[in-house]
Amino acid sequence: MDNGSTIIVTGAAGFIGSCMVSYLNQLGYVNLILVDEFNRSDKESNLTGKQFVRKVEREELFTWLYNEKPEIDFVIHLGARTDTTEFNYAVHQHLNVEYSQHIWNYCTVNNVPLIYASSAATYGDGELGYDDAHELCHQLKPLNPYGVSKNEFDKWALHQEAHPPFWAGLKFFNVYGPNEYHKARMASVIFHAFNQIKQNGEMKLFRSHKEGFKDGEQLRDFVYVKDVVQVIAWLMQQQPASAIYNLGTGKARSFHDLVAATFHAQDLATNIQFIDMPEDIRDKYQYFTEANMNKLRTVGYEQPFFSLEEGVTDYVKNYLVPHRYY
Repeated sequence: MDNGSTIIVTGAAGFIGSCMVSYLNQLGYVNLILVDEFNRSDKESNLTGKQFVRKVEREELFTWLYNEKPEIDFVIHLGARTDTTEFNYAVHQHLNVEYSQHIWNYCTVNNVPLIYASSAATYGDGELGYDDAHELCHQLKPLNPYGVSKNEFDKWALHQEAHPPFWAGLKFFNVYGPNEYHKARMASVIFHAFNQIKQNGEMKLFRSHKEGFKDGEQLRDFVYVKDVVQVIAWLMQQQPASAIYNLGTGKARSFHDLVAATFHAQDLATNIQFIDMPEDIRDKYQYFTEANMNKLRTVGYEQPFFSLEEGVTDYVKNYLVPHRYY
């Protein structure tokens, strides 16, 4: 992969996708073909100032590829329906399974390496742990249609005898960071905390409805988006063993710690109030996630990850306070 390589990035106007475009630009990659639904004005600023050669509407991509027959060197497939509160599985089936299958098949036929986004939502309640071993995929029981769709594609990919020359599926854990202004309810807890603190001077967190967990002590593997895009770029350039890889920090932290760091980044005293969790998500709520990161480390990724405090401080001070984009 050199700087003249042509790279497709799907989901390019979204949160992780637009950060990916920015990071690729920083590395000198500008021959980028961006794929998304570009009719949403609330996502336009995510791409302001970024360098690319073309935008292609999501549902027109395969027609465009067939007609134009461009020379593509790599595909980074980040586009997905990520709303965990969308319970119409047909929506997830189309965007997260069938569309991804089309991407895979295109890359296979045209000998194009591929990285695609999976999700830690595939792990369900975590009863089987958070190990990215391939044989576990068939035993997992995701808690919502989004997680089911991501796991269905992972299982499908593992069954394919024909595959891209290199491929990696990345199980993103709780990604946070700049360029998520448009995500509304699905934005990170830090984003919501920052805005609640600004408005009310306090942050509301869910009470625990599970024995063994105190209020606010629900644990997640929070990973900063700058680490995510760095891992993706490294995999693209190094192309180690094709596999499904976890992408978190490997260190679970509490929501209380996360919100406290958000207050601290603004030099404010921590003020957290607890509220009941909505009943529609109460029985499908993950109380603990922590990525086993051994596989990525074993294939040679050596960079340290942002600590929770480092990531939150950078996000709050350099992006949320000045309302900047990455």
